Amino acid sequence: MKKIIIVIIIGLFLNLSCKDFLDVVPDNIATIDNAFTSRATAEKYLFTCYSYMPYFDNVDQMAFTIGDEFWFPYPQAPMFFQNSSWEAIAMGNQNVVNPSLNYWDGTNGGTPMYRALRDCNIFLENIYNVPGMYQFEQDRWVAEVKFLKAFYHFWLLRMYGPIPIIKENLPISAGVDKVQVPRESVDSVFSYIISQLDEAIEDLPIRIESEASELGRITKTIALSFKAKVLLEAASPLFNGNSDYNNFTNYDGELLFNTNYNNEKWLLVAEAAKEAIESAHASDHKLHQFVPQRSDLSESTIIKMSVRESVSEEWNSEVIWADPNSQSVWIQQLATPLLDPSRPNNAGARRMLAPPLKIAELFYTKNGVPIEEDKTWNYEERYNVKEVTDDQSDNLIKGYKTAYLHFDREKRFYANLGFDGALWYGQGKYDDKDQWQVKAKLGQIAGKSGPLHSVTGYFPKKLVNYRNIIEAGDGGPYTVIPYPWPVIRLADLYLIYAEAVNEYYGATDEALVYINKVRERAGLKPVQESWSAYSKNPDKYLTQEGLRDIIHQERLIELANEGQRYWDIRRWKRAIEEFNNEPIQGWDIEQQDENLYYRVRTIYIKKFNRKDYLWPISENNLLINKKLVQNPGW
Repeated sequence: MKKIIIVIIIGLFLNLSCKDFLDVVPDNIATIDNAFTSRATAEKYLFTCYSYMPYFDNVDQMAFTIGDEFWFPYPQAPMFFQNSSWEAIAMGNQNVVNPSLNYWDGTNGGTPMYRALRDCNIFLENIYNVPGMYQFEQDRWVAEVKFLKAFYHFWLLRMYGPIPIIKENLPISAGVDKVQVPRESVDSVFSYIISQLDEAIEDLPIRIESEASELGRITKTIALSFKAKVLLEAASPLFNGNSDYNNFTNYDGELLFNTNYNNEKWLLVAEAAKEAIESAHASDHKLHQFVPQRSDLSESTIIKMSVRESVSEEWNSEVIWADPNSQSVWIQQLATPLLDPSRPNNAGARRMLAPPLKIAELFYTKNGVPIEEDKTWNYEERYNVKEVTDDQSDNLIKGYKTAYLHFDREKRFYANLGFDGALWYGQGKYDDKDQWQVKAKLGQIAGKSGPLHSVTGYFPKKLVNYRNIIEAGDGGPYTVIPYPWPVIRLADLYLIYAEAVNEYYGATDEALVYINKVRERAGLKPVQESWSAYSKNPDKYLTQEGLRDIIHQERLIELANEGQRYWDIRRWKRAIEEFNNEPIQGWDIEQQDENLYYRVRTIYIKKFNRKDYLWPISENNLLINKKLVQNPGW
């Protein structure tokens, strides 16, 4: 095969040399030709294309750290992380000279997504030249790489808005005008992504047959589900009829955003989500249900464990797409409080990943409606201190004094969060009549002690596998069971479908059916019953606007602590409302007395301006490529 030196059209973005390219070829293969001389070397190149996938559960990854879902103890936290570029964005200090979490160039915590697209194109150009391979396998690999191209384009689009589409690599003979590639309109990029997914879906397997070696690779159901998520982004207010960008043009005057709202985009979401759901059901995916190892567990514990395990039980029936290269050991250490008073120096429980008070207030009451809407729940007294009685003892420490906010909440509240006065199932204790007790005031086992602590007083319990073991002995190890991080699970698809149906058709029974499937697993009554019986606004679910609010909150609750919240708030165009001048708050963790501890403390005032909806492109790229234009406000 004729040897070709390829100049990639992103060369002016990345300023890469041939040596830079050769560094990413598996096993130091010297030329592109040699990378495709056998099935074995070609498979390594396939895995190189996969290797650019971000770590979805890495707390350095933006969705966890730059919104309002978690907060860390500053300034101590950054020294515990390999990269703390997210800190600048979280605190409102993003910039154009050297942008944080730069996925355009692959710097400051970002993955080089354009390099990923280059490698994908090289693979597609050469895979059918590999000798001795069956075409059906080549077709499958091509489909996987087309999916990856769609994913990498989507990752960039979601961050930057209009981007250059990298359909193919250019030969060395390409002139400067060809190499200087402009951004393309948002609608054009979405269309290209969907076209790649549609082509990929045709040749992907329905399910993984060789689970020992292939779990985590792309299937037809994964591609269909991801297609629904792409179309969801395209239909949502940030990218559908956003008048904020009515003057956002390319270098040649072309409008980069279509500012006319198109409701038909929601029909595409509904159709894609329904197809993905049907494919998932055909592949035996269902909402996860905890299977207890003992017969005496309460129904309450089983429901809470079903919610916890929907994330932390590896390859459970609900998980459609999971990342097998996850860093779940690290995130579990960050999520786990000290629980055993006899082991106060356990180094494995790093307890720094802290959901703010706002997240605790998000969950419903036990009646399945928001705390501010429940006419039987005293919202005005939520910060008052109350003693736990028998009727609350399956969730809280009997006789302990904690905030009224922690009383009479839905099961997902107790499955998601640990806090002062809470019970914690697992970690070596599997009798729900003898659970760990979370005591988090100053001087108590889970309270602040040195730099490792929760700054809010909350711990994201759902992320912790209940089978992790706190080993015997003070300072002993914490044995953590890793799990592949769920990127898409069935509950996500149900709620995407419900949202799309409501946006296109209005409030209908069809939307409620899929919301109620998620609620039923959480131990809640259907929306209709809960709102009619307990809400101050009993007819809320009967209108499109009211049901929209319900769906949004249901989604934020069900996917809480999973890194989805930031992207949802952003696509709904609620980021200024939710993030700008909004306080990150928690309890007063410096206090020992409950009456002082349960005072709301403001930790930080977040900033989010209109320009922050889109990432800045590095100024250096604009100097090199004269056809690139900067995002508005930067």
